Amino acid sequence: MAGGVAAPGAYDPDRPLGTLGAPPPGTEPNRPGAPLFGGTLAPSAEPGLAARGTVETGGVVPPPPAAGVTRVAMLVPMTGPVGPLGKAMANAAQLALFDFAGPQFEITFYDSQGTADGAARAAAEAVADGASMILGPLLADSVTAAAPIARAANVRVVAFSSTRQVAGDGVYTLGFLPSAQVRRVVDYALNRGLRTFAALAPDNDYGRTVVAALQQAAEAGGGALGQVRYYDPTTEEFAELVRELADFDARQAELERQKAALRGRKDEVSKRALARLAKLQTVGDVSFDALMIAEGGKRLQNIAAHLPYYDIDPVKVRILGTGLFDEPGIGTEPALVGAWFAAPPPGARADFVTAYKRTYGDAPPRLATLAYDAAALAAVLARQGPGSLANDAMLTSPSGFLGRDGIFRFSLEGIAERGLAVIEVRERELTVIGPAPASFEGFIN
Repeated sequence: MAGGVAAPGAYDPDRPLGTLGAPPPGTEPNRPGAPLFGGTLAPSAEPGLAARGTVETGGVVPPPPAAGVTRVAMLVPMTGPVGPLGKAMANAAQLALFDFAGPQFEITFYDSQGTADGAARAAAEAVADGASMILGPLLADSVTAAAPIARAANVRVVAFSSTRQVAGDGVYTLGFLPSAQVRRVVDYALNRGLRTFAALAPDNDYGRTVVAALQQAAEAGGGALGQVRYYDPTTEEFAELVRELADFDARQAELERQKAALRGRKDEVSKRALARLAKLQTVGDVSFDALMIAEGGKRLQNIAAHLPYYDIDPVKVRILGTGLFDEPGIGTEPALVGAWFAAPPPGARADFVTAYKRTYGDAPPRLATLAYDAAALAAVLARQGPGSLANDAMLTSPSGFLGRDGIFRFSLEGIAERGLAVIEVRERELTVIGPAPASFEGFIN
């Protein structure tokens, strides 16, 4: 199927994975006003939010789907603090529709408002409007609120949350799980001789999930997790935290002890040793050879800047991270150059970013590919006939799918399993040093 997706049960034996994201030959990505699933998008105030197929709270309820048409609903926050992200995800879904949807498929968009109540209301409207599947919501509490409404109508949910607890019983989560990212990069580190790990993590669910996965992966591979420092997720002060992790005061005291012992000696060897020590802040190494930092953005930059100041040498200690490291410009902080993290392979997503920029004029947020892949998956599965979107066997095909974030498949528990790459931070770019698997053959997650 050129440019399309081979659905579970209809795969070419030589190509076990479907291909999400390849536009049909001779076509261009969608843009406001371009043809979409047999209709025409009217220009709107918000790029990508078309009059047809778009429902926001207080908007016009769409007519029932025409005979033979499969309708899918997408629930994303189009208003509230994360409204810009929700709108970008709606834009990304429309790119997928142009690439994959036929005339018998359509999508409606509902504003979940970023709240549990808003998601429950949007899910009820989507079911009433004839949705055969719900894509989204984004936030864990919103998924929890929408799920019972979808289950009662036998409608599957492909959510965007990265919280595994929301999955199961008809709910599939497509989000990037931090535990899988940690396992991948720790396995890579262990295979390259690193054995002792430490962690800096926020004192919240995310931080504890990362630390638990780090300990499990390290011990399973013959390593050990030593020091762990949790911090207030709202703090902006990291100096004392890093100072304690580095055992800076004790190492500095040992330096002063050695210098004092040498000062009373007159031989040349002692004088040279004293001159060497005079250039140091501390003596002795830290108690770990890899440090996991469960942060991203400015807070990550802030933490990293303190590492060399308190004599945690990034040349001797490998910095490890999660998918939160996957952002442009991370290498501008010198202490992060050489850091490793696991994330979806960047190649296919780069093409998506180019198409999104060409269509909407700016770069998409990192999570936009989730909406693209979800919409493409729904469009392709819908081609298999009535009831295909409620077919759990299709959704959990062991062969999985190939999307803009690499290969993925859903476990029977509804968790997205992904083929992740290991990426190294360079000064001006991110470089894949551990390629992502090309298929799920022999895959262990």
